[in-house]
Amino acid sequence: VQLQASGGGLVEPGGSLRLSCTVSDYAFGRDTIGWFRQAPGKEREGISCVDGIMRRTKYADSVKGRFTMSRSSDKNTIFLQMTNVKPDDTAVYYCATGKTRSACTVVPGDYENWGQGTQVTVSS
Repeated sequence: VQLQASGGGLVEPGGSLRLSCTVSDYAFGRDTIGWFRQAPGKEREGISCVDGIMRRTKYADSVKGRFTMSRSSDKNTIFLQMTNVKPDDTAVYYCATGKTRSACTVVPGDYENWGQGTQVTVSS
């Protein structure tokens, strides 16, 4: 399974950005998917996830109400819509598949198949 995050870039505070996570696996539609980020000098932080069975989502308090996960109609891509971004959102963003399909967490240790990240920079 290979994952690839894309869509990062430079955005002004208060702006929006949509990240994409594409997965090369036919079973992707049943996988738990998580979004994570890592800022320089900081530990990797889980920010959102969707479980593979009930499609329930969870969000970290730091992004709740501002970020939204969604899935493409062909189920091959997971999106992370970022709105009202803040300088603290600056980080490399990653997606990964969860080790279980029935529930999701924002704990990095519960995930595998990490893809290459995409840089998001929030600055005026």
